[in-house]
This record gives sequence, structure tokens and C-alpha cells, in this order.
Amino acid sequence: MKHSSISRAEWRHGDWGPAYLVQGPTSDIGALLLRPGDEMANHLHDHCDESFVVIEGECTLWIDCKEKHTMRVGDVFRCEPGEMHYLINESDADFRLVFIKSPASPGDTVLLPWQPGDPAPMRAA
Repeated sequence: MKHSSISRAEWRHGDWGPAYLVQGPTSDIGALLLRPGDEMANHLHDHCDESFVVIEGECTLWIDCKEKHTMRVGDVFRCEPGEMHYLINESDADFRLVFIKSPASPGDTVLLPWQPGDPAPMRAA
């Protein structure tokens, strides 16, 4: 058994960003904190699903640079392997979610820089 707590999260960017709470071998579980104006860069995963459970605030989620969703407390979303996803906190309050990647796939993140209004990025061959 493994145990962790969001209250002890080590955010990637100091006081915000993603933080892994429990890792492997079959799944990775973490949290994401976005302050107003913060974003999680557009990316995809080749081998794992990534699911999100919203626990605080509101955020915009873009799927494949064309589907726009508002994420609210209690919402659950799942991105399948190969689906690009980009999150931006356009509200005036903090946003938090729990994420689950399954199966655990270290190094599986492919960054594809994009901003709303830009053409969808092409993946290098």
C-alpha cells in the first residue's frame, strides 16, 4: 500500500503545477494546481489514459485543440492515448484536480506547444 496527501504535494513550479502523489507500477496519481492565468501546456500521452477529477474551482480544458470544455467541481474527464489536452485557468480563483495516468508510463508525455486561436500542431514524424 502507498499513501500520500495533496497537502504535502511538491508542485513542479514551486507553488503551482502538477505534483505526483503515488507512482507505479500500474498507475500514477497526482494533483494539479493552477492559479488564475496559469496553464498546463498542450500535450498528449502515447500509452496511457489520463483522467481528471475536479476538486476545486473552474478551468477550461481543450481537447485536440478544437473541443472546449469547462471543468467544474465534481466533473470527471478522461483523455485517451493520443488525445491532446491543454488546460488554462481563466477564472479569478485557484483550480485543483486529481489526475490518474494508467498504465504508469514514465516519459510518455509528448509536448505539442499550442494556444487557443493557433492552428493545431503537427507531431514530428
